[in-house]
Amino acid sequence: MTDRYCVFGNPISHSKSPQIHAAFAAQTGEDIDYTAIEAPLNDFAGAWQRFVAQGGRGANVTVPFKEEAFRLCDTLSRRAQRAGAVNTLVLGKNGLTYGDTTDGIGLVRDLQHHGVALEGARILVLGAGGAVRGVLEPLLAMRPARVLVANRTAAKAAALAADFADLGEIHGGGFDAVVGPFDLVVNGTSASLSGELPPLPDALFAPGASAYDMMYGAELTVFLRWAETRGARGIDGLGMLVEQAAESFFLWRNKRPETGPVREMLRQWLQDKR
Repeated sequence: MTDRYCVFGNPISHSKSPQIHAAFAAQTGEDIDYTAIEAPLNDFAGAWQRFVAQGGRGANVTVPFKEEAFRLCDTLSRRAQRAGAVNTLVLGKNGLTYGDTTDGIGLVRDLQHHGVALEGARILVLGAGGAVRGVLEPLLAMRPARVLVANRTAAKAAALAADFADLGEIHGGGFDAVVGPFDLVVNGTSASLSGELPPLPDALFAPGASAYDMMYGAELTVFLRWAETRGARGIDGLGMLVEQAAESFFLWRNKRPETGPVREMLRQWLQDKR
């Protein structure tokens, strides 16, 4: 019998998750049906319950529902508890809903795929919203030398850093407090969507540094263009998307798909859009 999965979001028509999970299913021989569902902004819990009533076994959750997904779960992974958000729902055999977040794992695995050394690294993370909160624990688990969270609202960054201070050397503040150099700068703000840059100093990157944008597109984001002109190697978030999906697939099916072919498929699709 075909098991049903989906991704919830609003809007959701842009999502590449159905193509990604169809490729994973074909690769592993799993019999699943995966669709995109636009949940009502005022009734995410109802959308999940209706999906379950129709045979749904699990779901991915994207903006703006990750915190609502967190609240509806019966049980949560430790990393989801830390993040305060959920991007993966699993319906247990007991009918209870289990929540997890795979975004941070997706980021770390993509950085490792690109050969970015994290242990002992000086890392700057831009932004203090849910996207950043979801990746801090896996980043700190890689034992960087220090992590600085910078945000337009300094108090929000400081509070976020304090929430994770027991896991490693992490501090938070405003953009005006950013002093380089850094080995890795991760953009977790929405600046790339608006085509704007946070106010950052030119002397931000150490020799051989990498710049990572959680966003991706057919062309380099404005942040990555800025970073590359200052000597950093730019990496977009396409691989993070694939890697977090692979971890979700593993949680549902207990099979770990190969991400390389799916990365190539999506990269080709982006190139064809140019």
